[in-house]
Amino acid sequence: MNRRSLVTIVSVSALTLTGCGQAGQGDVDNGDGPAEITMWTHSAGNPGELEVYEQIIADFNASQDDYQVVTEAFPQGAYNDAIVAAAAANDLPCLLDMDGPIVPNWAWAGYVQPLGLDPAITDSLLPTAVGIYQDEVYSAGYWDAALAIFARQSVLDDNGIRIPTVDEPWSLDEFDEALSTLQDAGYDTPLDIGAEDAGEWWSYAYSPMLQSAGGDLIDRDTMLTAEGALNGPEAVDFFTWFAGAFEQGWASDSGTIGNEEFNSDEVALSYTGVWNAMDSLDAVGDDLLILPPPDFGTGPAIGGGSWQWGISSTCSSPDGARAYLEFSFADEYITEFADNQVVIPATEGAAEASEHFSSDGDLRPFVELSQRFAVLRPETPAYPVISSTFEKAAKDIMNGADVGSTLDGAVAEIDTNIESNDGYGF
Repeated sequence: MNRRSLVTIVSVSALTLTGCGQAGQGDVDNGDGPAEITMWTHSAGNPGELEVYEQIIADFNASQDDYQVVTEAFPQGAYNDAIVAAAAANDLPCLLDMDGPIVPNWAWAGYVQPLGLDPAITDSLLPTAVGIYQDEVYSAGYWDAALAIFARQSVLDDNGIRIPTVDEPWSLDEFDEALSTLQDAGYDTPLDIGAEDAGEWWSYAYSPMLQSAGGDLIDRDTMLTAEGALNGPEAVDFFTWFAGAFEQGWASDSGTIGNEEFNSDEVALSYTGVWNAMDSLDAVGDDLLILPPPDFGTGPAIGGGSWQWGISSTCSSPDGARAYLEFSFADEYITEFADNQVVIPATEGAAEASEHFSSDGDLRPFVELSQRFAVLRPETPAYPVISSTFEKAAKDIMNGADVGSTLDGAVAEIDTNIESNDGYGF
């Protein structure tokens, strides 16, 4: 599984569409037979995920006579276009999945309705597996992803570098010293942070670092401005460090997407995700360390929020859609998703039953990192614009642009968008 399959967000074209009408393909009345509920997913290229969906649907359809769920899977690259076209034609399916950060935008645009699941279900999930807009739950997911620092214990030991823990992560000074030491030890670029990637990776991976430093993408108290959050002194300090990491050669944007450089011992540390963990375990074995990110000042942070399920506003049998979703959130299915895809189970019961994420599983550290340090991207309909603006600003700074003026420009762009949309309901 590659990085994009977990962090790609639906594009900003969703911002330009209006709310949905009442007509749609959400479900079909079959006379005396069960109502047909249509379900769309972005997972056509992921056979492990589709296998679990097929099992859930078969089990649900066999368990009752009122509803018949039918599914259509799209390649991820085509999924957004299909949703946009269906929304414009008031022809959305009844059940649809969506990347977690886009949920507030789709709720604001009227694509999806409040989820209405039994709170016992949503309360049992990781907080980052639940999509909220204006204090209302609109989506829920079976898993999350998490980032960590991969390292070889032998390399850290040989260079006298302390192994950090979730209770005692590296401070920024320790992290800098470790990178300098590793560079002196022969690693020309000691850290892979995935800067060769594009799109949502930038906000998912680097805005938690900004939050750890005391900045943010937006003022979350109001959701109305990025002023002081994205261009305040803490943000300037973080991006000064970020630019310096590239200037000093600690990090580079010329690698390959994935974890190949770490697995082949070309870099000493890799800031990467759970989706790369099995390949690194195969390459490194018991020498692999899965470490927390450094503390940039206010405590470590990593991104949270992956693909989740919602009910479209055109669905004329939402009770059937909810019945299916409530059925699907059984721990046994969540465990299957986790082990088939190598993603973090959204419930503790599913984690304990997992091959990889149970208390003694090889990937258990990811569960702890998610529980301790995961933060959501801002739950505002403005997020697609925030994300793309952040990416551009961060890349400009990486390439040598002035930190202060670049961040001020990003703030102005975000605030203009929020103002032009009347605050997106805030």
